[in-house]
Amino acid sequence: MIRKILSLICIVMGTSLLAVNIYGLFQDVRPSIIETEPLRFPNDLSLNYEQAMKHIEALPDEDHSQYAIRMTDVISQSLAHIHWNEEYDVTRYNQLIPIWENYFLYFMGKYSGIPEYEKYHYANYQRSLKRGIGICGDASMVMSQLFDQQGIPNQILSFPGHVIVTAEIDGEEKLFDPDFGVTLPYSPAEIKDSPTQIYQHYIDKGYSLREIKGLMRAYELGYQRWDGVKHFITNKYYFEKVAYVLKWPFPIIIMIIGFALLLSKNKTKKHK
Repeated sequence: MIRKILSLICIVMGTSLLAVNIYGLFQDVRPSIIETEPLRFPNDLSLNYEQAMKHIEALPDEDHSQYAIRMTDVISQSLAHIHWNEEYDVTRYNQLIPIWENYFLYFMGKYSGIPEYEKYHYANYQRSLKRGIGICGDASMVMSQLFDQQGIPNQILSFPGHVIVTAEIDGEEKLFDPDFGVTLPYSPAEIKDSPTQIYQHYIDKGYSLREIKGLMRAYELGYQRWDGVKHFITNKYYFEKVAYVLKWPFPIIIMIIGFALLLSKNKTKKHK
């Protein structure tokens, strides 16, 4: 009797998860409302996922410096900077990963009590661009991975309240803020010692004095270096990889176990 119940549980669970996955093939993880919602920055999302994936490819004869500057703009235009910590429904912008996108991440966000899963930041840059939302950390993780693909030495820098990327290009360390779409021709030490020098670079991009003053305060407080996304969000990086690798085989394995238990029960009956 117990074996039969277990077999039925496995079959139903596996079938349900498989059905959820199939349903997800016809859904879009990019929230439909982000193009009409009031966002933090005006005209914040001008590239859709397909356009973003096309633009992130290096152009013929494009050097590292040109690519890095262009990516700063491309990433900024590909992620809508929503008000991440506002107290609205986490399903509004798919901050809570939908069950049909990945049930592992959904259940972690729904029941683990871990805030990082309730409002999830993707580690994988393609998934982040596909969802189309993010803040400074998301944009910097996207840029760091794109730099890795191009062989550009880089690190993620986290300041109190802001995250950017530093890269070594032509023998010099330069800073890139892909959230705001601003390139800073300085080293981290230089902006920490004199944060006011960032002013013109952000004002030229049309940002308000209020935004710029907030950034200057963050830059003068110091920073922490991270050797890429694996170092920046280690546990989530590996959990996300496993969650997407197992997304399809797990329900099939569960179903196979269920049918195996059912068949073994029937064989036992025949031998009696």
